[in-house]
Amino acid sequence: MGFQHIDFVDIEFDDPQILMDRDVIYINGGNPFTLLYYARKSGADEIIQTLAAQHVIIVAVSAGTLLLGPNINIVNSFTPEMNTLQLTDLTALGVTDKLIFPHYDREDIFIDPANQTIEERIVEFEARENCQVTRLKDDEYISISINQAHQKP
Repeated sequence: MGFQHIDFVDIEFDDPQILMDRDVIYINGGNPFTLLYYARKSGADEIIQTLAAQHVIIVAVSAGTLLLGPNINIVNSFTPEMNTLQLTDLTALGVTDKLIFPHYDREDIFIDPANQTIEERIVEFEARENCQVTRLKDDEYISISINQAHQKP
């Protein structure tokens, strides 16, 4: 794609100011609670919000998509055991108002003791939280720009 300079930044250990001079930011997956914690602790949260407001391209996958949304409440609903840091404030960066559920087609990683499907659990979550969840399968993506979003299979 013609990229000339690529840096890998770990916001747990590296200075997130490095992000300020980049044209594209890629936020990987992992544990959403840990990602949110270190984004706040390092100041990367404010930098990413600033870059988004400046229309820098931000690509996010899995937990990264959740970080950019309004909150990570759905993660707490589906996999509370991932919250090893015991975060109580699950407010995310709010770069988008889209609450995204990645891996929608992966029943194998979201096994429910009550045998509810992912869809059944999301519908209950939406009713309880009075919100709408955008469901994304592993081979799908959503492109979000100013005041609009386009979903592609």
